[in-house]
Amino acid sequence: MTLQQLKYIIKIVEFGSITEAAKQLFITQPSLSSAVKELEKELGIEIFSRSAKGIALTVDGAEFLSYARQVVEQAELLEQRYKDKEPSRQLCSISTQHYAFSVNAFVELVRECNTGEYEFTLRETRTYDIIQDVKNMRSEIGILYLNHFNEKVISKLLKENRLEFHPLFDAAPHVFVSSTNPLSAKGSVTLEDLRDYPCLSFEQGEFNSFYFSEEILSTVYHKKSIHVSDRGTLFNLLIGLNGYTLSTGVLSPDLNGVDIVSVPLVTDTDEKMRIGWIVNSKAVLSNAAESYIRHLKKLIEAYGFEIIQFMLKFGLLLKDSLPLR
Repeated sequence: MTLQQLKYIIKIVEFGSITEAAKQLFITQPSLSSAVKELEKELGIEIFSRSAKGIALTVDGAEFLSYARQVVEQAELLEQRYKDKEPSRQLCSISTQHYAFSVNAFVELVRECNTGEYEFTLRETRTYDIIQDVKNMRSEIGILYLNHFNEKVISKLLKENRLEFHPLFDAAPHVFVSSTNPLSAKGSVTLEDLRDYPCLSFEQGEFNSFYFSEEILSTVYHKKSIHVSDRGTLFNLLIGLNGYTLSTGVLSPDLNGVDIVSVPLVTDTDEKMRIGWIVNSKAVLSNAAESYIRHLKKLIEAYGFEIIQFMLKFGLLLKDSLPLR
């Protein structure tokens, strides 16, 4: 096993394709495939499963990738220390539901980066894709929420894919509306108050079930409903159409300005959103990923929320967990 082989595996996972990785590495696809097979034979494990749809990390492969990243990172630190080289390029990928605080933490991560080169990725994407990204190690961390309604379905997926859920905080339902919307002046709103306004939500593609919705109370009927795929479009429509969206209530004035405001939503239940981060159980987080989580917690506390101090492993809440409602 060589350091170069470890770098090959990391690059293949990064691009999700042996062919594309070979192009980036300036070697032939057969040469790269051969190097991977030789490594698998030497270790006695299958790193990638291969099918007509492409390649994917196996359970053993996910664990191996975690260690490979650590070894490569440590080797680069040795070179920097004894060869007086510039710090190496930092890598980190995050997948998240559409939350402003996720972007805020990412901004802080980039600002504190002390290397001359880095390659960070922030994917605001669909709920199912977040789970798949973390499962396949395309992203180190995924940000999503659980509540009483979706917990069984999402937790089952996490368990099947050997993912751990680490809670961050609980949020009561809110709505985001334009600052010019008449509802923005109210101290709180009800579902009846919202009835005649367009409801905006994030579409979830082929997994467009209530359980994968990014919005709480996903089974509630709305007379006027609009689905969008990105946060910028959603905010533009909140302003242009006087619409609303259900949310955590956490807004960032630095990123969102003053055109969008958050208003508490009063319902006949005490349903809450439990926002947290998921990670592959076989993974060891990079320094950048750990830094991102620290920034998340710091921002969340600054917004006045209490950080939850337990975790959900393989889809099962540990005994000292709090109820979601």
